[in-house]
Amino acid sequence: QLTESGGGLVQPGGSLRLSCAASGIIFDIWDMAWYRQAPGKQRELVASIASEKSIYYSGPVSVKGRFTISRDNAKNMVYLQVNNLEPEDTGVYYCNAKLVGQELWGQGTLVTVSA
Repeated sequence: QLTESGGGLVQPGGSLRLSCAASGIIFDIWDMAWYRQAPGKQRELVASIASEKSIYYSGPVSVKGRFTISRDNAKNMVYLQVNNLEPEDTGVYYCNAKLVGQELWGQGTLVTVSA
């Protein structure tokens, strides 16, 4: 099970730290990722962090060094730090876990960037 938290309403230029708590899995062998779905758009990959902690940031998403993904295997947690938020970052952010032949999704946490 994956449970996201940390979303909310934030003004442009603000920051948020999204958290995802994993339970019921051997967390440190799973590849983790954050996706987001903007209103009226398809869900898209934001960033991923593999079990060995290699990191990938999605090109199509306007990351521009504002997003930082990390994981804490001791706490079964994965985080997404987002700085200098823009209105275009508005959407539901989902936590994702992948292992060969298996995939898990959280319920999502809503981020709204608005003045």
